Amino acid sequence: MPPKDALPADALPADIAALSFEAALRELEAIVRQLEDGRVDLEASIETYGRGALLKRHCEAKLAQAKARVEAIVAGPDGELSTKAFDAG
Repeated sequence: MPPKDALPADALPADIAALSFEAALRELEAIVRQLEDGRVDLEASIETYGRGALLKRHCEAKLAQAKARVEAIVAGPDGELSTKAFDAG
């Protein structure tokens, strides 16, 4: 049985969920540097890596939300302008 304070698998801790994309990315970059430097003991590295994974997921979700909101302006055959959903593919 999971601990009472365990989060659902897809939930983020409140402190991460409240971060802007830029703040989460800055923290994630700092974590990557810290892990690459190898100056952290194993237990701390495991915890730090876990937080980094959550930050990565948060950044990916923020990017997906932004992509969904972006619209491209297109001209129709009659020259009329309209918008359509962004398609990066």
